[in-house]
Amino acid sequence: MSTLQKRLGQVFLKDKGTLEKIIQASEINPEDEILEIGPGKGILTEALLQTGAKIIAVEKDQELVKFLENLFKNKQNLKIIHADIRDFLKNKDYTKYKIQDTKYKVIGNIPYYLTSHLLRLLLENPIKPKLIVLMIQKEVAERITAQPPKMSLLSVSVQFYSQPEIICYVPKTAFYPEPKVDSAVIKITPINANENTDEVFKKIFFNIIKAGFRQPRKLLINNLSKNLKIKKDVLQKIFLQLNMPLNTRAQDLSVEKWASLSSLLTKNIV
Repeated sequence: MSTLQKRLGQVFLKDKGTLEKIIQASEINPEDEILEIGPGKGILTEALLQTGAKIIAVEKDQELVKFLENLFKNKQNLKIIHADIRDFLKNKDYTKYKIQDTKYKVIGNIPYYLTSHLLRLLLENPIKPKLIVLMIQKEVAERITAQPPKMSLLSVSVQFYSQPEIICYVPKTAFYPEPKVDSAVIKITPINANENTDEVFKKIFFNIIKAGFRQPRKLLINNLSKNLKIKKDVLQKIFLQLNMPLNTRAQDLSVEKWASLSSLLTKNIV
C-alpha cells in the first residue's frame, strides 16, 4: 500500500458477503445514478456495475485512479473522477455529471475520520441523495443511530435530516490491511427536513443543541441558561410545559423533543 493510501486512512473490503449486503441495502435498479465515494481498488465498484446503474466514482488517490481506469476501461456506465469528495461536493462539481436532483444514491467505504463532515455535506446539500449507504466505524454507526438516553450532538444532527439504521456489523478481518476497529454498514434515508423547515428555526435548532451538548454531563437547563443567556426561571417554565424533568440532560432528548424545545425557546433567542 502506498504512503498516500496510509495517510488517507484507506482500507479495502475483501468480504463478498458484506458486498452483497451493501448492494441489497442500496436497493439499486438500472435507472439509478450512484455516487461512489472512495472506490479504492474497485471491489465494490465492480459489484455496483453489475446492477446496470450509472456509476460516478470519486477517488482522491491518483495511483488508484490510474488503476481503476485501467481495470474498468471498457465500462460505459462508469465515470472515474480524481478529486477529494469534500471538494467535489462543496464546489457542486457533481452538477457537471448530471447529478442534479435527489434521485441519486451515495455508496462507499469511507475513512473513519471523514464520517461526520461528509454526512453534513450530503445532508445539508440542496441536492440531497435519495439514499446513503456507507461503511463506517462501528462505534460511529452506533452513535448516529442512538436513541434516548444515549443521544449525542452527532445523532441529533443526523436524525434531524434523516432516518439512519445499521444494516450489519463487519469485523476488521473483512478488510486489508486490517484496521484496528470493527465497522458497520449504515443506511441513511434523507427526510428533507431542511426543505420543510424555516431557515431561522433551523439555525436556532442547531444553536440550541450545540449549547445543550457543550458540557453533556451537566444538566441541560444549566447548559442552556449559561450558553444561550436565558434565565433559569424561563427555562423551568418551558421544561414543565414539555413535561421534561428539571434534571434532564442533553442525551435524554429525542429529535422531536429538541424541536419542541427549540420552538418554545425561539422567542427568547431570536
